[in-house]
Amino acid sequence: MMIRCLQTLLLLLLGTRLTQSAPTIQNNFFYRDLFGGNGNREIPFSGVRIHVDPAQASVFAVRGSNVTLPCRFWYEPELSSPTREVRVKWSWLPASGGQEVDVMVAIGSRCRSFGNFRGRVQLRRDVPGDAALFMTELQLNDTGRYRCEVVDGLEDKSTFIDLELRGVVFPYQHPRGRYLLSFLGAQQVCEEQDSSLATFTQLLQSWKEGLNWCNAGWLADGTVQYPITRPRVPCGGHGLAAGVRNYGRRRLHLHHYDVFCFTSSLRGRVYYLQPYRKMNLTEAQQVCHEDGAEVAKVGQLYAAWQFRGLDHCDAGWLADGSVRYPITRPRKNCGPSEPGVRSFGFPPPQHKHGVYCYKSVDE
Repeated sequence: MMIRCLQTLLLLLLGTRLTQSAPTIQNNFFYRDLFGGNGNREIPFSGVRIHVDPAQASVFAVRGSNVTLPCRFWYEPELSSPTREVRVKWSWLPASGGQEVDVMVAIGSRCRSFGNFRGRVQLRRDVPGDAALFMTELQLNDTGRYRCEVVDGLEDKSTFIDLELRGVVFPYQHPRGRYLLSFLGAQQVCEEQDSSLATFTQLLQSWKEGLNWCNAGWLADGTVQYPITRPRVPCGGHGLAAGVRNYGRRRLHLHHYDVFCFTSSLRGRVYYLQPYRKMNLTEAQQVCHEDGAEVAKVGQLYAAWQFRGLDHCDAGWLADGSVRYPITRPRKNCGPSEPGVRSFGFPPPQHKHGVYCYKSVDE
């Protein structure tokens, strides 16, 4: 009996000491502040919450430009303590799908960027709570959804913003004919023509702007689709409404189609050149070289037509061996009544035409 009384007394004493050593906090929590705080490196929060907001859902830009993706954070209720060092992390989910990848992370004045974003991104930090991402020299593949994440101790909040590039989608097929491109082949030909695989969002926007094309083509997400503004028998029949027809996701190595490429603004200049006579493809390459330029790529011609208003009724060679010409002001003897880039396909290289040259801004 005496032993049991002693055990009870010890438990009571131990409970009293624990109560005295541990503070009692109503609706509070403590966390270890890894980057600042008081002398104990512990900051008490009393119902304080961190909020993160992008201020807008989407940002639009063009290739080669600089852009700011807005993001701000604040506390409720507002903190009375000095400005705290929080961890800000930006990540990116490509428009074509796949895994989210890191863009940059910053803690206080320390900052690190990753991969293809290295050296092109930084935090704006104009005012307290500003976590906006400033990006330079935008590239075609920078489109997608960006996540702004702010971490302060145990508090972790994030928000999303979409970056979309303004540009033009154009259909492209293999020089030997239609439906000869695997998915990897489609990626390659778009890159060779100064463009990238179009996303569904980009194709849908082009359809709204009037793109009407009956051949099915690859998109960046591995699906095969095509846009129709004027329903007709070879393109699903008269009974189907206008829209973007979808074949669904296809097998990337087995199936073959055309492709829809996307290009945006370019820093150089595309111009028509015909010194004194029309030329075969080899001669066209030579005259562009002698003029300090190179034969323009298909994507460069589309970009010049879309963003610079290039308008020329003479057909000319392009780098892929095709012959095309751009029209912004439709007129007699210059093809259909709508603006666009007209194509003569891939004639034999000994045929005679002018040439469209491209001179970069550096040159």
